Amino acid sequence: MVRASMSRAVAAVAAVVTVAAGLAVRAGADGAFAKYAGSALYTVLLCTLVAFCAPRARPAAVASTALGLSWAVEFAQLTGVPAELSAQSTAARLVLGSTFNAPDLLWYAVGAAAAWSVHTGVRRLAPR
Repeated sequence: MVRASMSRAVAAVAAVVTVAAGLAVRAGADGAFAKYAGSALYTVLLCTLVAFCAPRARPAAVASTALGLSWAVEFAQLTGVPAELSAQSTAARLVLGSTFNAPDLLWYAVGAAAAWSVHTGVRRLAPR
């Protein structure tokens, strides 16, 4: 029970740090770097949320779930539904995006791999 609570606390802090990193990239960079860093950080944020909801899940399961969700959202953009929702809501635009962009699929995988690596390292350092 204590370990799950500690895992949730770490995931919550990681989520805040990830959002701050995304805002910093948005404020301090532009062009391709900002776009693709944002894509990777989107999946990192999903990893933190999955880890928060399932604190006992293994890092590979957390990263795989977040990557699958990221890809699902990206492929959903091919339907036009996210674009329609994004036109009506800023929150929907931030969560769902609006336009399919194939390179995002790679950068989501980069974000998942980075989050998996950090999550694995944190779990190894955690007291048993």
